[in-house]
Amino acid sequence: MSDLKTLNGEYENFTAPAWRRWPSDQARVVLLPVVTLIAVILVWAGVTAALDIPAYLVPSPQSVVAKLVEYWQFLLQQLAVTLGETFVGMLVAIAIGVPIAMAIAYFKTLEQMVYPILIAVNSVPKVAIAPILVVWLGFGWTPKIVMVVLLCFFPIVLSTVSGLRSTPHELVDLARSLSANALQEFVKIRLRWALPQIFVGLKNAITLAVIGSVIAEFVGATAGLGFVIVQSGASADTALAFAAMTLLAIMSIALFYLLVALEKWLLPWAEENRT
Repeated sequence: MSDLKTLNGEYENFTAPAWRRWPSDQARVVLLPVVTLIAVILVWAGVTAALDIPAYLVPSPQSVVAKLVEYWQFLLQQLAVTLGETFVGMLVAIAIGVPIAMAIAYFKTLEQMVYPILIAVNSVPKVAIAPILVVWLGFGWTPKIVMVVLLCFFPIVLSTVSGLRSTPHELVDLARSLSANALQEFVKIRLRWALPQIFVGLKNAITLAVIGSVIAEFVGATAGLGFVIVQSGASADTALAFAAMTLLAIMSIALFYLLVALEKWLLPWAEENRT
C-alpha cells in the first residue's frame, strides 16, 4: 500500500517536458506551419545562393518578395479576378451538385443512370477541355466558371451522397415513429447527419476550384493570376510568376480555413464528437 501511495505521489508531481507542455494545441496549429514555411524558405534561399542558380530558372525568395512589393497593386487586382471566378464557380457547383446528390441518394435507379456519366466526365483531363470551352463560350468569365464547376462537381456530389446514405437506420425509424414527415426527416435527421461529410467534400472542392480558375486562365484570359503566370513565363520573368503562385497558395489556404471556420461555427457538435 505504501508503495502504491508513493507511486501515486510521484505521478501527481510529474511534470511533462517543456516541449510537450508548450505551446498549446491551438498555438501549435499556427506555429508549426509557420516554422515549416520559414525552414523551406531558408533552404530555398540557401540552395539558390550556393548553387548560383540563374534567376530565370529559380528565383530567390528575396526577388519574389521584391516583385510582390513592386507589383502589389497589379497583383491584387489579378487576385481579385481569380478569387471572383473561384467563388462564383464554387457556389454554382454547390447549387447544382447538392440537389443532384440528394436525388441520387434517394433514387437507386437514378444513381445507376447518372454515376457512370459523372465518373466519365470527372476522368477527362480538364486541361484538354479548357480550349474547347473558350471556343464555345468565349474569353469572359463563363468558361472559367464552367471549368471550376467541372472540377468541383464530383467531390461535392460524392461526399453528399455518402453522407446522406450513412444515416443510421435507427434514427430514421425513430423519426418515423414520432410521426415526422419526409421533409422533417430529411432536414432534422439525414441532412444533419450528412453535413460533416458534405463539408469534407467542400474542403476538397475549394482547392480544386482554385486550380480550375487557373487552368481556364492559362488558355484564354486577359486577367487573373493564371494569366500573369503565363505572361511572366513568356517573358522569362520567373520571379513574377512565383509571386503570382505565392498569392494563389495564400488564397487557397485562406479559402480552405474559411470553410473550416464555417464548419466549426455551423457544426459545433461534430467538432465535439471528433475530440
